[in-house]
Amino acid sequence: MRLVLVARREDRLREIAAACEAIGGRAYAVTLDVAAAGASDQILDRAVSAFDRVDVVFANAGYGTRAGLIDMTESDLRTMFEVNFFAALSLCRAAARQWIAAAQAGHLIMSSSCIGKFPLAYHGAYCATKASQAMACAALRAELQGHRIAVSSVHPITTRTEFFTESDRRSGVDRPVADVPDHAPSFLVQSPERVAAAVVRCMHRPVPEVWTSSLVRCSAALFTACPWLLHRMLDWQAGAERRQGMRQSGGAP
Repeated sequence: MRLVLVARREDRLREIAAACEAIGGRAYAVTLDVAAAGASDQILDRAVSAFDRVDVVFANAGYGTRAGLIDMTESDLRTMFEVNFFAALSLCRAAARQWIAAAQAGHLIMSSSCIGKFPLAYHGAYCATKASQAMACAALRAELQGHRIAVSSVHPITTRTEFFTESDRRSGVDRPVADVPDHAPSFLVQSPERVAAAVVRCMHRPVPEVWTSSLVRCSAALFTACPWLLHRMLDWQAGAERRQGMRQSGGAP
């Protein structure tokens, strides 16, 4: 595959591009904030300039924070939607328009989340952005199937990345640096390589939804069928989050 890699940290991009080329691929790095004005057109223009065409778009940029919905500022809430949802949708829409104009097939992929199907307390804003991605992908898939454009949403579970360290930093949580939350059971934690492999399989054989845990996928279906069970789980999870917050602040549980 010929890759166009987009992110804000140039050093990380160059490192990944070098790793791709070391195993026989080709990679072109673009240092860019995906939420900046005109970013989608700039990304696609760079890709076409480097490799003549775009075949697959994988919109993966996003971040979360541990905060109650009423505690977030209006600016913080809107910024999260700009990065997680609107930037992804903008890139996918721009690519789809190019493919339709050129009568070209393509594949749009958004990295949603398992909690795009059911929420978690104190992570409501992030869940809402991921649910928005999942709904947009489902609608786009139906709208674009006549143009030979596949659309997929990816629904990982807890994955060992910098996501949680960054979430804690944004939330003002002071705890040892870790690539998974301290409350996640080991059977609900997976490697980034597992998610990446699932995405690549989807690129070769597109499916509407990519799940990396059958257990969590079944749980999401159960929560939809039995809302009372979801709300009981949410009540328990919200209490655990509050107790953890009090311990971190030195208060009594």
